[in-house]
Amino acid sequence: MWGQARFEEVQKQPVVGQWKPLASVIREQELQHPEPPAKDCGSGDGNQSVAQLNVSRLRSSSVEIREKGSEFLKEELHRAQKELKLKDEECERLSKVREQLEQELEELTASLFEEAHKMVREANTKQAASEKQLREARGKVDSILFAEFQAWKESPSLDKSCPFLERIYQEDVGPCLDFTKHELSGLVQAAVEQNTLTIEPAATQALPVVKVSAIECGGPKKCALSGLSRACRHRIKLGDSGNYYYISPSCRARITAVCNFFTYVRYIQQGLVRQDAELMYWEIMRLRKEMSLAKLGFYSSEM
Repeated sequence: MWGQARFEEVQKQPVVGQWKPLASVIREQELQHPEPPAKDCGSGDGNQSVAQLNVSRLRSSSVEIREKGSEFLKEELHRAQKELKLKDEECERLSKVREQLEQELEELTASLFEEAHKMVREANTKQAASEKQLREARGKVDSILFAEFQAWKESPSLDKSCPFLERIYQEDVGPCLDFTKHELSGLVQAAVEQNTLTIEPAATQALPVVKVSAIECGGPKKCALSGLSRACRHRIKLGDSGNYYYISPSCRARITAVCNFFTYVRYIQQGLVRQDAELMYWEIMRLRKEMSLAKLGFYSSEM
């Protein structure tokens, strides 16, 4: 039947969570309020009344649908506005937090930058003060040493009692020639002062069998001054003595540094150095430096 077919058609439509078309709503209203069975009386007034009733029902349903739809839309709009307001407040809060963090970061950076500059300034101030004190100390020492040198240069000699040589003996010559074998060390220093010490390369060929007394002078593998087992490529001779003493590279460097100093001092004494007094003074300071390095164990690999 026609009514049953329409009912089945309505039942086949899927149910969704959206607003239904007006035609579907009208069909549902008709199903909920079925038309009264048509009478076979053939009265036109009856049909007109039924039609008017159906139109009235449709209008009522349409108004109700519009009211419910309007109410639903208002609720959705209110909810969306509420959520948007919450999001705006959250964005504003996060923006304030970011601004606060940026400000704190800028303040921290500025503080660290200022602290670093302060530390650099303090370090530079301390360094400048230290350098000033060092220059003043060096100036005082240099002035004393230079005054001692000038006094010695007026009447140069090898007398140990003069302040100039006495200082160098105590600070450089003595420590540089102070070896483990003290008795031999004294003989070496005396030979250096008298300019009678000879240094020559040691023979490379096999040595003949020697007496026990000669073993005390060391050998190619034992230093006579330090008593240590070292490769000795040089030996020394003291004056006219027939004994040779094998020495290690370190001992040779120390003896050579002292000999160089005394050689230059003798040249000044003999009037062979024709330089300004200040240049002579700095050359002596350089030779003292060489003695200081040698007594600390520094020497050329060619020794």
